[in-house]
Amino acid sequence: MAAAVLAGAASITAIGEWIADAPQSVLALLGFRPDPPTGLIRPPHATAVRLVLVAADGDALERAIGDFLQARKAPAPSSGRKTIAADGKTLRGSRTARRTATALIAAMTHSGEVLAQRQIDGKNNEIPAFVPLLDGIDPTDALITADVLHTQHDHAAYLHERGAHCLAVVKRNHPGLHERIRRLPWREIRRLKTAAFAHTTTTRTPARPSKPCAGDAIWARAS
Repeated sequence: MAAAVLAGAASITAIGEWIADAPQSVLALLGFRPDPPTGLIRPPHATAVRLVLVAADGDALERAIGDFLQARKAPAPSSGRKTIAADGKTLRGSRTARRTATALIAAMTHSGEVLAQRQIDGKNNEIPAFVPLLDGIDPTDALITADVLHTQHDHAAYLHERGAHCLAVVKRNHPGLHERIRRLPWREIRRLKTAAFAHTTTTRTPARPSKPCAGDAIWARAS
């Protein structure tokens, strides 16, 4: 099924047609077993494919795929630190007259590799799915990014316990935290950052004058 989807199949019918048209050598490489009397591989019908998908445990399938992708030897990022984005999306075309749209939350590297994915309970938003999603991967020393919805104390504590770093977006829905960040000495922070950057480069560029930053984001380090 994965090979069919990678080849462009976008429906159960298309997957069945791809399997039916695949050469015997391709089917053998994909693990299909030949029929003992004839030695020929009899590919499954599209109906069989549908029944297998309906019977499969979606979360277990996602974990298996995620484990496979994590086991691959991906090249190390140039920065030396792995970055993982946690984000939720609604599947296009999944809403029907009798069913709400299907929503998923995924953990994806910034190079586009999906490490884990879970379906979000239709009665909740993606906040309760954040921890179960990351339970299936190793975030040690990785930088986890997410939108403002996941700026939660419990999420930060969880990432700290797992040895991860996080980049949290802070807005006025957290008034106390937002005010404390707003009061930080942003002019001095900008000056020190500019000085440090100039010290490590051969070409010095004067910093642009600007207004103090309101502090929409804060780096939270696991230490």
